[in-house]
Amino acid sequence: MTFNLYFGPFHPALKEPINFTFEVEGEQIVNVKPALGYNHRGLEKLLETKTWLQSGFVAEHICGICSGSHNGCCYQGVERVFGIEPPKRGLYIRTLVWELERIHSHLLWLGVMLHEAGFDTLFMYTWRDRELTLDLFEEMSGRRVVYSMNTVGGVRRDVTDSFLQKLKKYCDYLEERTKFYKKLVLEDSTILARFQNVGVLSKNDAISLSAVGPVARASGAKRDVRYEEPYAVYDESPYQIVLGEEGDALAKTIVRIDEMKVSLDILRWIADNIPSGDYRIKFSPMTKAPENEAISRIEAPRGELFYYFKSEGGTTPSRVKVRTPTFANVLPVVKMLEGQYIADIPVIVASIDPCIACCERITIIDKGKEGVKMITADQLRSYAKKWYEEKYKVERGRK
Repeated sequence: MTFNLYFGPFHPALKEPINFTFEVEGEQIVNVKPALGYNHRGLEKLLETKTWLQSGFVAEHICGICSGSHNGCCYQGVERVFGIEPPKRGLYIRTLVWELERIHSHLLWLGVMLHEAGFDTLFMYTWRDRELTLDLFEEMSGRRVVYSMNTVGGVRRDVTDSFLQKLKKYCDYLEERTKFYKKLVLEDSTILARFQNVGVLSKNDAISLSAVGPVARASGAKRDVRYEEPYAVYDESPYQIVLGEEGDALAKTIVRIDEMKVSLDILRWIADNIPSGDYRIKFSPMTKAPENEAISRIEAPRGELFYYFKSEGGTTPSRVKVRTPTFANVLPVVKMLEGQYIADIPVIVASIDPCIACCERITIIDKGKEGVKMITADQLRSYAKKWYEEKYKVERGRK
């Protein structure tokens, strides 16, 4: 006999609203139905009202943790619409931002993952080390979060030699910390009990369900934009793809820890090899784009980040489409939850490093009518106002 267990949309396991309906038999999960749409912000539509130069400042607010990834991926797409090639130094600094952000994101995730397993001491350790990363962002950009480093045609700020020396010292320190975290995760009996053979995603399922990022790589699937389609200066850097085999929560943890080591190698290489010269080109705020369309892909900390731009020749894009890594990993996490126990839900959901607000979408379905109908924002507002007025009259009538 089965019954439904409703998990969310507001619950202690996640800080963002998402609903899962679990069909359970005893303590075991038989079926899972996810439901998004509780925190839709309309940022794609907002991007279509901003100039090409303003777009990156909106995009970076899609996700605070991955703000540099959104900001850079957005401007990389804008550059492809205009046919702009940023200077080499600008591409080095852009790569520096992305890899420093990967470390900060993975450290944050590692702390949260261990917190979900009840290991709050290690949560404090990882977030303490993450502070050093944020200190570097603050020195480089003036901000610790949402740092607005990129712009059309390069980056907004240069880096100094003294900053690069600090960066190398940071890499030396954090490399020892990553060794400590990996050793602890692999040897601690509590972590192994909570992570090993929990939330397994096979390689075939990872490929067929289009998993991205560390979720796919932990199952042995070679899904990494830096590997598939190198951008910025990744083809010159010491980047190497990190893969796991087991596909469980433990493999996802080890893949992310090992990826931090790769990021440290890339950061050292940048500090030693960054060329001199300009770090951006001039770009007028009200420049009109040619009629064109472009796709921009980068490997954000959670996986492939995808931007699509369409230009009809104006100062603003006519269409912007964003697909975030969490959206791609919703179906894989459903597969990972099937057959697992209720007590493992927080660890399994956390193992994909979810950012729910990143992937919010709304679909309006009128079951009484056939066909597809597009409505404007004004029509939606008018409909909502009329609906609430009628509802209010009915409720007052009852009183």
